[in-house]
Amino acid sequence: MSETDLGLWAVPLAILAGAIRVSTPFLFVSLGECLTERSGRINLGLEGTLVFGAMAGYAVAYESGSAWAGVGAAALAGIVFGYVHGLLCSLPKVNDIAIGIALMILGMGLAFFFGKSYVQPVAPNLPAIGLGWWSESPQVRSALQVNALFFIGAIAALGLWWMFKSTRVGLVIRVVGDSSDAARATGLRPNRVRVLSTAAGGAFAGIGGAYLSLYYPGSWNEGISSGQGLMAVALVIFARWNPILCFWAALLFGGAGALGPALQSVGISQGYYLFYAAPYVLTLLVLIATSSPNRAMTGAPGELSITK
Repeated sequence: MSETDLGLWAVPLAILAGAIRVSTPFLFVSLGECLTERSGRINLGLEGTLVFGAMAGYAVAYESGSAWAGVGAAALAGIVFGYVHGLLCSLPKVNDIAIGIALMILGMGLAFFFGKSYVQPVAPNLPAIGLGWWSESPQVRSALQVNALFFIGAIAALGLWWMFKSTRVGLVIRVVGDSSDAARATGLRPNRVRVLSTAAGGAFAGIGGAYLSLYYPGSWNEGISSGQGLMAVALVIFARWNPILCFWAALLFGGAGALGPALQSVGISQGYYLFYAAPYVLTLLVLIATSSPNRAMTGAPGELSITK
């Protein structure tokens, strides 16, 4: 069966497959940012963490011959960046947003510097699970090749939601995020909680970077992220700091990113490049909608910088 035999089904199928592929880094970065922001801290440096994680994961995967070792290295790199961000933001009179921008530039600069020698070498790719076994169409089987990290991200979203709702750790993070004074009154140490939350959030972003370099697009280059780390901040606001909604919002952003290639795959080439801007337009619309003075930021942690 050829692509033309699929008829109109080719477009939604391509968008669905593209949404799953494109959404995975959005999902991991947004979960990391959700965890960080629920503790009362915003981290705009996750774009740099994403890029450095992509480079570190690719380099370690190439040197070790194991894609999963690359994922572990990317997560570790994310923890280091998140921990440094958390420590710096714990200092008096330090602005979260300014530190985040500085670390974003630092992460990207370090990734470009150390990653120059890994632009040409080919690292092993992460495995994918074939969900199109039921179809005889090569296009369907190819489209429904889903990377294992997508399922891990979906499980992580469910796990974070359960943690915030039903565990003592989640309660501690929520209390610290809502009121530092209330946290101190109960014997908690807000700075320590925020540092650890930011470090864990960085690990998620690093894994998102490893997905980019080790599966889709599956190579290391300096323009690999296309601003996904920054767009994830808007995604978290859109999802109202709910990990489950982050999953669905990531799929929405992923579908927007897959729109252009999907149309091109069925022969619609006139002006198709305009559809490549869909994720950025969606980000802008989300920011406009959530910035309305007539609409409260429901679910926002009270200590978050953007709520003050």
